[in-house]
Amino acid sequence: MEDRNNKVVKYRKPLRINIGMVIFAVIFVYIIICIFMYFGQKHIEGHQVTMGSLSSNNIYKGIALRKEEIVHAEKAGYVNYYARESERVGVGNLVYTLDESGKLADYINAETTGSTLTSRDLTELRSEILGFKNNFDPAYFSSVYDFKYSVKGTVLKLANANILENVDKINASGMSELISFCRAPATGVLIYSVDGYEELTLEQFTRELFDQKNYEKNQLISNELVEAGQPVYKISEDEDWSIVIQTDQAKADELLEAEFVKVKFLKNQDTSWGEVSSFTNAEGDIFIELTFTNSMITFCTDRFIDIELILEEDTGLKIPNSAIVEKEFFIVPKEYVTQGGNSSNYGVMRESYTEDGTATSEFVETTIYGETETEYYLDDMVLRIGEYIIKPDSTEKYAVSKRGSLTGVYNINKGYADFKQINVLYHNDEYSIVKSNTQYGLNVYDYIVLDATAVEDNEFIY
Repeated sequence: MEDRNNKVVKYRKPLRINIGMVIFAVIFVYIIICIFMYFGQKHIEGHQVTMGSLSSNNIYKGIALRKEEIVHAEKAGYVNYYARESERVGVGNLVYTLDESGKLADYINAETTGSTLTSRDLTELRSEILGFKNNFDPAYFSSVYDFKYSVKGTVLKLANANILENVDKINASGMSELISFCRAPATGVLIYSVDGYEELTLEQFTRELFDQKNYEKNQLISNELVEAGQPVYKISEDEDWSIVIQTDQAKADELLEAEFVKVKFLKNQDTSWGEVSSFTNAEGDIFIELTFTNSMITFCTDRFIDIELILEEDTGLKIPNSAIVEKEFFIVPKEYVTQGGNSSNYGVMRESYTEDGTATSEFVETTIYGETETEYYLDDMVLRIGEYIIKPDSTEKYAVSKRGSLTGVYNINKGYADFKQINVLYHNDEYSIVKSNTQYGLNVYDYIVLDATAVEDNEFIY
């Protein structure tokens, strides 16, 4: 009796369903259904048509050719330059001195110790530094070295100018017999480097010349000891110069047909027009020479120059190539197409028969998708091969059979895939430029199917 009284039985609470649980269950089921529907239905992505243009890759690394004359030292000695690199000098202007004893450098250092630059000198240096700072591009780091030598040349020019004003002191020092004052043999632009490309012509070009790993530029530095016959500087007398690039045959034909091409220099974004000529070597490599009549002094220290060819570009409606599709249509003579029915829509008079076999005709509305001078491209959804259409106000008949294809895209402005013909002007691997404002084509801001293979004609999108 006591055991029976001590037994504890667990009491189960009844399940209480409230309105909150019902709403949660409905929402959960709805979410599950939406997930299944999402993964089970076709996903069609739209694309808005915009105006645009295509630019192909017209950036090239070119080799600069100039008429450069190398000037050699007549005897051994220490070189001290008195004219800046990239500076134009006249005939007879002092370019450098050649010191056989090596004492002139010590004399210059002694005379300039403690001296200060004038306001005009400082302005020249400041202008050069700011110009480099504003135009510096990390992609062209080698320009740092050009800037270094340019500033050094400017400083030497300013410092040595003071010495030249006191030539009598040099003569009195007893060094005049050991110092040669070397002057420019002609009017031109000074360059203090040699690289072996000075005598290069278009007919000597090979693809190996563009390999900068094998390129060596020998910078000529002031106060260096040179031997007799060694290069001390070079001078470029002619403002005419050229850049040679390597291209394929198609690009070469395009450039030769243009005769003159607008060129952008990537170093400073300046542009100039170059006259086109070409050469093909024994290996079949094609080289294009672009000849200029200005800007030589700007790039006189550069042998390799990056340029962009600014060619004419077609502008129109820019669409992805994935949206383009080919579609077949019936082709019928224009005189068989008329307006009729209960509207002003276009269609054809199709031959039909009554129950007793009497021949009659009915107006069948059809969409025009394109045209030539004499024919229309008609929708093939309402006509069948072998059917006859009747010429308006005549008994002449035409058997529907001729077919042709048009290039186009699917317009989805109305919620379904509506084919629109396009006229491709230009294309690359990703996009095409098509003619705008055509009668059966697209307009700017239309929406089209991004992937034409994802839909069928007249399929509802939303």
